[in-house]
Amino acid sequence: MNIQHILVVCTGNICRSPMVEYFLKQQLPQLNIQSAGLAALVGQPADSKAIISMDQYKIDIRPHIAKQINLDLIKWADIIFVMTQNQKKHIEIMWPFAYGRVFRIGHWKNQDVGDPYQHDQIFFNEICCLIQMFSLDWQSHITLEY
Repeated sequence: MNIQHILVVCTGNICRSPMVEYFLKQQLPQLNIQSAGLAALVGQPADSKAIISMDQYKIDIRPHIAKQINLDLIKWADIIFVMTQNQKKHIEIMWPFAYGRVFRIGHWKNQDVGDPYQHDQIFFNEICCLIQMFSLDWQSHITLEY
């Protein structure tokens, strides 16, 4: 499979998926990467705590604007990263043709990524650190296998 387009999905598209999107853009600048939400807070910027967490990695996610997942994005994506097993199942039920292209970002560690929305900065920082680690796990698989 030749991966050119990556879609990252979470719930609101203001915390986890933008963090993953921007880590991957930094790590894999040759690829086209977007994010979206299953229940997106459409038009909203990234959560201020997510911005602070990413600033610690010198990555600016301020340009991010939340958008809703849709059929066109699912068709566009060569691989789709989600945060939880339930999100993976939801996408595969809604768009059965996506089966086999949907993976948890924490796939290689068999872990979900908890939702930091409305939690404190410390939890955001922990989630951001986890996301960076999971993104790095994928980098080697995407560049070596595909």
